[in-house]
Amino acid sequence: MASAIRKVISNTPVVNSVARAVYRRLFPQKSLQFERSSQYWEDRYRVGGNSGAGSYGRLAEFKAEVLNRFVEEHGVKSVIEFGSGDGAQLGLARYPSYIGVDVSETAVKIGSESFADDPTKQFVTLANLDPATRCDLALSLDVIYHLVEDAIFDDYMQKLFAAADRFVGVYSSNVDKPGPAVHVRHRCFSDWIEKNRPEWALISKIDNPYPEDTDNPDHTSWADFYFYERKS
Repeated sequence: MASAIRKVISNTPVVNSVARAVYRRLFPQKSLQFERSSQYWEDRYRVGGNSGAGSYGRLAEFKAEVLNRFVEEHGVKSVIEFGSGDGAQLGLARYPSYIGVDVSETAVKIGSESFADDPTKQFVTLANLDPATRCDLALSLDVIYHLVEDAIFDDYMQKLFAAADRFVGVYSSNVDKPGPAVHVRHRCFSDWIEKNRPEWALISKIDNPYPEDTDNPDHTSWADFYFYERKS
């Protein structure tokens, strides 16, 4: 629908500012310009965009089922998530204690306001995160393939593992190839872990039951779950 409306607007000889404003309001994420990852996500949340289709519907329910079961079975007491986004996924979670970290100040504000009455949850920008913060489980959900810059990816992975005492959970694609959009770049992150964090071992891989279908992008995903444990 968004592409059809965009085509009509672009093919109209005279397009006034009202038409463009209406389009941006209806599809805020479609009209964003990409300069760098942090800027893109701050702009996306600031104009009313969300964390993406993976945080809603059956994909969100699948992720919540896997994560809630993992937390319960492994006696996880504290969770830190790098890339907490708009908090939609978190609404399905059952974590004893949670810290949401995001590069976007707007996302942190959204999370803080949405869960203001829940003392078990707190939110902080990546820039303000205490580097000494540690939790039982560090999570990365639908984030890694959005880190298109090599330096940003490396810094993110360093912080993700540094914040984990026992486990790291990653939900992502795991292959090196270009993405379908400028803010997407698929990475074989397991190679980075093997090279840079050999003290961590893969203990579980859980396949997503709704694999990528280009005809149904809002309800399918190229991501799977990977759980790592610190070697004793």
